Formats: sequence, structure tokens, C-alpha cells
Amino acid sequence: MFPLFDAERIRPPVSRQRATASARKSSPTIEARLASVLSQNARVLFLDIETTGLSWFYDEITIVGWAIGGEYKVIVKGEDPAPLLRDLASATVLVTFNGTLFDLRFLRKTFGNITLPPNHVDLRYLARRIGLAGGQKNIERELGVDFRMELEDVDGAAAVLLWHEYLRGNLASLKRLVLYNRSDVLGMAVILDVVLARLNVQHDFWLTQPAFSEDARSIFVQPAPPIEDRALEPNVPFRIFRSIFTGTPAERARIVGIDLTGSEQRGSGWCTLDGDMAETFTVHSDQEMIDRIIALKPSLVSIDSPLSLPFGRTVVTDNDPGRQQYGIMRQCERELKRRGVNVYPALLPSMQGLTRRGMLLATRIRAKGIAVIESYPGAAQDIMAIPRKGAGIEYLKRGLSEFGIRGRYVAEDVTHDELDAITAALVGSFFLAGKYEGLSGPTEGALIVPKLTATEDMPLVIGISGRICSGKTTAARMLEKAGFAYTRFSLVIDDEITAAGGSLDRATRQLVGDEIHREKGQRWLCERVLDRIGQERIIVVDGLRFPEDRAFFVERFGSRFIHLHIFASDETRRNRYKDTVVPFAVADGQPVEAGIDLLSELAQVTVENEGSLADLEQTLMRLISDLSKSDRCLSQ
Repeated sequence: MFPLFDAERIRPPVSRQRATASARKSSPTIEARLASVLSQNARVLFLDIETTGLSWFYDEITIVGWAIGGEYKVIVKGEDPAPLLRDLASATVLVTFNGTLFDLRFLRKTFGNITLPPNHVDLRYLARRIGLAGGQKNIERELGVDFRMELEDVDGAAAVLLWHEYLRGNLASLKRLVLYNRSDVLGMAVILDVVLARLNVQHDFWLTQPAFSEDARSIFVQPAPPIEDRALEPNVPFRIFRSIFTGTPAERARIVGIDLTGSEQRGSGWCTLDGDMAETFTVHSDQEMIDRIIALKPSLVSIDSPLSLPFGRTVVTDNDPGRQQYGIMRQCERELKRRGVNVYPALLPSMQGLTRRGMLLATRIRAKGIAVIESYPGAAQDIMAIPRKGAGIEYLKRGLSEFGIRGRYVAEDVTHDELDAITAALVGSFFLAGKYEGLSGPTEGALIVPKLTATEDMPLVIGISGRICSGKTTAARMLEKAGFAYTRFSLVIDDEITAAGGSLDRATRQLVGDEIHREKGQRWLCERVLDRIGQERIIVVDGLRFPEDRAFFVERFGSRFIHLHIFASDETRRNRYKDTVVPFAVADGQPVEAGIDLLSELAQVTVENEGSLADLEQTLMRLISDLSKSDRCLSQ
């Protein structure tokens, strides 16, 4: 399709202006090209679509309206698109308003390799040539176009809500949506006539001057398409919680969702989601959140806040030396914008306080061994076809209820922050079910968004914790013998010791391990541990010692991470201890052992190792057998 006037042609980059100057002199003017394609035999089709939202990636077309040959036509989602496809294939000129960036992307996404007219006039950019800027409605008001009688209150956002009302049985809302679409289509005809007149387009090829606005006014006085005669059945795209999560770890999981604000002075929305039951309220201080989380012991915490810095950035403030080079946006935000989802950059000045608070809060929660993911309720609501809070709190409340979330919020007054906290918790449900996508860049934490169409294919990872001489390495080696890829924290620590020329003994390993924890952090160490085993499908990680280790692996592998704790009594461990240099009590009391008790409380499986090696192996084989019944990695 040859674009007569689109975004690329309205304002070429400065670097191209000189290079294309001579080409412009020899190429036809826009006026000549318009005159050529809008000749006597031209079949001009004006088209406008309505959608469930602005994201071409997540949203869908609800209706397509078009006018050609003095007739307005419309198809509704679920109807046969053949009339539209025939008219598009027979037309010689397509006229849209912002179709280059919006309508055409949706048409291609919906209908695949669609045949479009060879010429496209995008009025958004063509109108600028004569000084008409802004949206279509602003231009119509400036020109005095009067096709929107009794529709003055309807805009793009209202059009989305009209569709949602129709899905819930309100046929009058669909009729109003069609009238709104028709006014957009007919308004384009008037704008095109004004553009042609002001550009003083020569009419040498025409027997009569094209008066597209005359056809538009003729259509306007005709009755609107009889929607009720089509016997349309609402194709309600509701996805019920139970149908998605039954049989997954999310079905009964406890998840905390937090719609965080940038300051403790402003209340943050809180949701405790137990399966499909939500309890919401408002919280203020970080300490209150930490205390509640410790008491609840959730499977996961999902926070609506940036939890990481853009690649190359070191602090949230604008005095960062990397500010100019690396900017204020993370890869996840760039990707969402590319998909048509509105999102604020993590280090926009107004976002810096929120990002700082979110990162510090996540660090404190992870220190308790509880995994934290970053969510963005707005994107999740787009994906789940739930109106955002900007559309009205009642629409958001109803959408969550129809999704299958129960709770007092349905009947009681709650804040929009509490409703967003429910959505944040719901993102955690998708995460635990493996139905998610993690958007991230180098050194950046992942932003989790729901993925309705597939389950994330993650490896199965067993992480083993236990005090010294409890038998955790013995258990890990037994799993290695059974086919698991083996990796161990101390191997990375040994690499650091060797590089520094140190001695590979227990005391040095504990000392260096403590230094890494303080200086580089456990997340750095966990990354290096995984680097050692590449893309293996079943993995055993030997030597979890800090609660952050567990949080990291849950965040990386979700419910595919199994935390196994090996327990043995102090007497048994003392009898197994063989080091003659460092006394058992000293080794057992090292700082790197301080988090083991908390890890034991968080473990999903605890194995008592007081007996023989054969007893331990038999217990582990039973565990593998139980896992293999439901896990595709082990059953293959």
C-alpha cells in the first residue's frame, strides 16, 4: 500500500532532509499525487475501528465501520468480515485518521494478510499540512462539523466502556457505539474535502469536484444500521479464575498484592489473596507491611512499583553519572510502550520516590525469605480485558468480580488503590501458575505480566538447605545420581578464593561467603550458581544458607522451585563433623549459618536425616516419584 501522507512523510529526520531535497524536487507534489489517485474512477473507502483499548498487542477490534459509494457499513466482533474484506480489496484509496499507527496495525493483527487499497491517506498528518492539528474531534469542532449530535460525551475511552456494557447485555450501548463510529467515518469525509480545497488541488482529472462531505451528509440522515435485526449474541470474553488456575499452585496460594505509593504519608492499597478470595485495606508504613507479611507467610508478594534500575544506572536521582548515557527507562517499560501500553519510566522525576521505596521494601521482604515480583496492574487489566480504574471504579470492581475474585470489595466501598492491589495479587496467581511473561533487560529485574495463552516452560529446581553436617550435600549428590544437574554455592565461592590465591578450607569458605553476601549480595551469587549449569531441565542447588537465596529462586522459577530442608539433630551433626582445626561449635555458629533456622520454617519439604544413607536415599527417591507424577520434566 502506497501511503499518500503518513507519519514518515510529515517530518523527515533532520539527517535526511538534505539527502532527500533533490528527490523532492523531482517527485510529484502531494497535491499532484492526491489529484491523481482521487480521479473520476477512484473508489474511496473511509474507515475507522473501535477497540477494547489502545494496545495493538493485547487489545482487540470490537467494531469496524466504513463508508464507500455513499453507504456506511459496520461489522461487529464475531460477525463475518467478508463484506469489509471485499470492499477493501475493491477500493483504490483508503482514508483514515491516524490509521498508520493504529487502525492498520489492528486490521493486520485481526485479519492477517489482508488486501488493502494501494493508496492510503492518513488525515492526521495530511491535515497538519494546512494547520489543522490535534485529534479528529478537535479538528471537527474547528471546522464546525455536526455529525456528533447527542454523542458529545463519547470519546475513545467511553467507546471502550460502551463495548463492556454491551457484553453485559446492554444492546443500546452497542447501538450508541456504532453511531459514534459512524460519526468518525463521516467526519473524515468533511475533513478530506477541506484539505483538498485548502491545498488547492487541481481538478484536471475530474469531471466534477469530489464532494465527499455531500455523501457523508446523505449517509448521516439515513437510519443507522439495524443492530437489533442481526440477532447478535455478546461474545463475552470473561475468563474465570477457577477455569485458569484449578489444578495449579495458584488455586489455593496466599499472595499479597501491594499498590505502593511513593511515601508512607500516602496510604498504599493492600490485598491478601487466598485462592480467589480477596481481603483489602489501606496500609501506610513499610514496617506495617513487613509485619503483616511475616505474620501471613504468603507464597509470594507482588508489588506495583519499579523494583530495579535501568541498565547502567546506579541511583534513582538525576545526579547519577549514568543519567545521560542510560536514560530513565528500563527495557520492560520500552517493551510495554512498543506494545501500546501506557507506562511511566522508572526514573521519571515523579517516579523516583516510588522506585526508591519499592526497591528498599523488596529488599527487606526478600531478607525474610519471601519472594517478591514486580507487577503493573494497568497492563494486567488490559491483558485480562478488565477496564482500568481510569474508566471508573465501578467498572474495575465489576471486572474483577466477573473474573472470579470474591470478597467484601464487591459490595463495599473500597479505594481504587485496593482494587489495583487485587490485580497485583492476581499477577502473582499467574506467576505461580506459570502463565506469565517476564519482561526485563540486562541487570534489570523482571516485570511480570499475565500470559493467558500458554504456560511458561521452566526447569524444575530443587534447592537444599540445612545446617552443617545435616547431610544436604549428600542428598544433593544422590539427586545428581538420579539425573539432576548439580550446582553448589561453595563452587562459586571456591572460584573467588582461587582467584584471590586463598586456601580452600571450611573457615575460608565461610569467611568469603560472608564477604560476598555483604559486598556483592546473594542475588549476584545465585546468578553465578545458575551460570554453572546452563540450560539444564532438572537441577539441584546445594547449600541455600540465606533467606534471600530462597526468594531469588522462587522469583526465577516460581512454583517450579522446590525448597527441601535437611534436618539432623545437634548430636548427630556433631558426630559427623570431621574438621580437626575448627571446633564444631565455632563452625556451626558462623554468620553464614544464621539464616538456616528461618529457611527451615520456609521449606516446602523437610527430610529428617538421622538414619543411614540408604534411609536418606529411599526418602529422596519417594520425593522424586511423587514429583514425577505431576511434573513433565521428570516423567519424560
